[in-house]
Amino acid sequence: MSQDLPTWARRIRSMREAKGWSQLQAAEQMRAHSDKELPATDHLLRRWKAWELGENRPGGFYASVVAATLGTVTASLFPPQKSISDLELVSATGMSTLEIMSRLSASDVNEATLQAVRITVDKLCSEYSRMPPEDLIREGQQWLRRLVEMQEQRLSFRQRRETLELAGWLALLVGCLEYDLGQRQAAEATRRSALSLGEEVGSGGILGWAHEMRAWFALTSGDYRGVIAAADAGEAAAGNHSVTVQLIAQKAKALARMGRRDEMLDTLERGRVVLDGMPYPDNIENHFMVDPSKYDFYAMDCYRQIGENRLARELSDEVIRASTDFHGNERWPMRIAEAQVTLGIVAAREGNLDEAVGYGRRALSGDRKSLPSLAMHSRDLSQVLTERYADEPETEAYLEQLQSIQSQ
Repeated sequence: MSQDLPTWARRIRSMREAKGWSQLQAAEQMRAHSDKELPATDHLLRRWKAWELGENRPGGFYASVVAATLGTVTASLFPPQKSISDLELVSATGMSTLEIMSRLSASDVNEATLQAVRITVDKLCSEYSRMPPEDLIREGQQWLRRLVEMQEQRLSFRQRRETLELAGWLALLVGCLEYDLGQRQAAEATRRSALSLGEEVGSGGILGWAHEMRAWFALTSGDYRGVIAAADAGEAAAGNHSVTVQLIAQKAKALARMGRRDEMLDTLERGRVVLDGMPYPDNIENHFMVDPSKYDFYAMDCYRQIGENRLARELSDEVIRASTDFHGNERWPMRIAEAQVTLGIVAAREGNLDEAVGYGRRALSGDRKSLPSLAMHSRDLSQVLTERYADEPETEAYLEQLQSIQSQ
């Protein structure tokens, strides 16, 4: 019966249960998240029950109050009816990759050519989660060289600035891919190049992401104070770009690992409020756009770290659901892998060794990996397994598999 309910109705119930609230308690909690006076409790309770049954979808005002009460982003709990994607625009340019490059080489840099390059860069950034990183790096570097070579041509001030900005986004993409492959020194050099380009063109988005990469590098290296420093610097530079949310999230992750629970919760809530106030992204596939569903991914990591197992499990299930399309294909396989690790940790804490190792192995077996991130999260699982099941053969087998990943 519950499978026939809308996704938002099932989530309202599962998140309420993960917080340990009755329906009456949840309805009362809404008052703390509304800037308007709400109706009597019996009226709110009837509404809450109707929402959990999927009888009616909350309107704009109540949707944001329910999301805040449950600790998530409105557009994650109640996504737009139709998602937006720019990938189809690639064919709309009327130019193949070869023709675009030929025009760039021939100094035929008109508006149509620039628009084709914009769409191509967006497409490359949208392939981040699925395309083999070695292939995407080669393609990204090829386009990056072309954009750098364009600076030798006669360009208007606007064209020069825009091509440098596009080069900055490609440099960020290449740097992320290099780090995914464990090429730390190359990734740092590329990150610095992107930072320089961001400074030259005054792009808050590029600057913010360059600092976010530094925070990410520090997090996976265990330098939690470095994460906070990079996140603060990134926020100061990012302006109103959505990268601000990811910077706040990296800070929350560091605080969780430092055992600073209250600060982590405050930081996570600040990120939720910032993201809730932003428009829905034009292209949620673009790696450098923070989509609302990613907030649950951030929160999952934080709650796992502080031992909130029920919330961590609920959010992991949601991350896997939101990261899989209607045909069962993985849209964001690296998010799924981290959610599987979280489910493994929760299972281990609850005494289910077979389930814990099963989730851990599935996370390591995916084709698309970020080696440093996966190694960091898998170490969390290996620590729980070692503490509780050190002498079990299943633990030893998993640790051997993890060691092979870490050696890369």
